[in-house]
Amino acid sequence: MRGRKPTPRALKIVKGNPGKRPLRQSEPRPLSSIPGAPDPLTDEAKKEWSRMTGELNALGLLTSLDWTAFAAYCQAWSDWVGAMEKVKALGAVVKSPNGFPVSNPYADVANRAFKQLRVLWAEFGLTPSSRSRIEVSGD
Repeated sequence: MRGRKPTPRALKIVKGNPGKRPLRQSEPRPLSSIPGAPDPLTDEAKKEWSRMTGELNALGLLTSLDWTAFAAYCQAWSDWVGAMEKVKALGAVVKSPNGFPVSNPYADVANRAFKQLRVLWAEFGLTPSSRSRIEVSGD
């Protein structure tokens, strides 16, 4: 499929419809309800799940079909938090087994988790940039 990803109907309603094109009526509309956090998530990920689900659900941006993507966001958050705690404790540079200074491997873990977070933040409207495009309008 070429071109931009289509914007979901719910997000068009929240952002507004600047092109004034008719909204697709045939788009699936899953219920706006979220199950509890999945068991495999870490404690930190479950905290993030609890913190964010209510706000996103209230905006209609989170449904029962989105839980896997949202779980990935929460786990990436947990991975980043855990790795950053290790970097904070050990420093950005550590000694290798040979005694040479090397970049802390936890910094690499944190960077990978942060890249995942950046993608998922945009999907759920969790950055100032993605929120700046949202307008609340009636449906």
